[in-house]
Amino acid sequence: MTPDWVQHAVFYQIFPDRFARSGRVEAQDGLALKPWGADPAEQGFQGGDLYGVVERLDALQALGVTALYLNPIFASAANHRYHTYDYYRVDPLLGGNEALRALLDAAHDRGMRVVLDGVFNHASRGFWPFHHVLENGGTSPYVDWFDIQDWPLRPYAPDPDSSPNYAAWMDIPALPELNTDHPEVRQYLFDVATHWIEFGIDGWRLDVPYEIDDDGFWQDFRDRVKDADPEAYIVGEVWGEAQRWLQGDQFDAVMNYPRARAVLSFFGADTLREYQKGPHAFAPLDAPAFAEEIRRLLDLYPRPVVRAQLNLLSSHDTARALWIVGDDPAALRLAVLFQMTMPGAPCLYYGDEIGLSSRGDPHCRAAFPWDDEDAWNHDLRAAVADAAALRHAHAVLRTGHVEICHAEGRVLVIRRHGEEGEALLAFNAGPKAARVALPTEARAAQRFASAWPPNAEAPLEASADTGPVRLPAQSARVWVA
Repeated sequence: MTPDWVQHAVFYQIFPDRFARSGRVEAQDGLALKPWGADPAEQGFQGGDLYGVVERLDALQALGVTALYLNPIFASAANHRYHTYDYYRVDPLLGGNEALRALLDAAHDRGMRVVLDGVFNHASRGFWPFHHVLENGGTSPYVDWFDIQDWPLRPYAPDPDSSPNYAAWMDIPALPELNTDHPEVRQYLFDVATHWIEFGIDGWRLDVPYEIDDDGFWQDFRDRVKDADPEAYIVGEVWGEAQRWLQGDQFDAVMNYPRARAVLSFFGADTLREYQKGPHAFAPLDAPAFAEEIRRLLDLYPRPVVRAQLNLLSSHDTARALWIVGDDPAALRLAVLFQMTMPGAPCLYYGDEIGLSSRGDPHCRAAFPWDDEDAWNHDLRAAVADAAALRHAHAVLRTGHVEICHAEGRVLVIRRHGEEGEALLAFNAGPKAARVALPTEARAAQRFASAWPPNAEAPLEASADTGPVRLPAQSARVWVA
């Protein structure tokens, strides 16, 4: 079973080094940190920490956030911390284990969940068992923790074109792959996973889990995690279809990149930037094509899985959503509203709500400009908060059935219905006003109250004879009953 709380959650993804610096971390004293807001392409550490996250929880709660997803926080020599060298130690620059304890306590006091990033396919050349092998060669008792191809090891490639002589992720010498076929490695990783669940985290986001091409590994991983906490959330980073991992015995859900592409390609069709190639490419969609893709994705997995999907629009691995839609905030507002009114857990990438815009890694990992509110798009932030409040206020927007009633041109009409009530949603993603006839069988049944825009008060008349509804350009209406 997928955790029930996920379908009701609004997630917020945080890249810890760039979210908020508290000034409370003694381990940072006297260190050569980059200035806050420095060019992210410089790849240095800017000093964001977990106490900084604690200090911003009230602001996130006001935004409507109920769950956090943190990029890796364990000890690492990289600002993104995907190069783990100690899985049992929160990076001292982030405040150490004590800072995670403070964050979990503060979040849980507010009813907020915290999911951590688990990097279990590869470690780093600083990982203590790999260091042991570097020092002792074939006599190290940890030699079977890795796939060694030749001696002596070359942890620092002599030139950019040479490959390491051990299995490494993407042939990057800094990232030796773990031999997850080895029983000791499996046990170590399962112990790490359960340790932090027992410490109090609420789940794991799994980095490149498809690189561990072993269903048995992930089945055992799930069993261990769910034994520690049946309500823990397990979500995998899989960029395409993921039926293999979503049969109820491995992951609860995956990061819903296909839906992100569809949503931004529809609502941003008029300003969409050429972004990515191949199966992950963005291309303008009209309403019929968008409706077809949404139906396909809703039917791809069992309903409990659909309701548990992590529905992002951008992340640390992509360009920012606003940049993808050509810096059109109206398009992003509609995309966020759509995410907030559909099944699955919407996930905001830190700073998207104030209009941060940039192409992909490393530019999408800029520091949050807390001290420069003049640079914020306050209207966008208010719209995001209002959309999250709409989701929280109406259970039917989280758990109701989805029926696409109309898809023509740039106009989409959706009916959501179930035991929790009924809702009608009308989106006009186009640059011109449109008129649309809503489904008479729905609107004739009862009187619908206007729920969006937040300041709209006119109800939807319960008459089958009522004429078409006018939708201004790039606008949406939501009615609930």
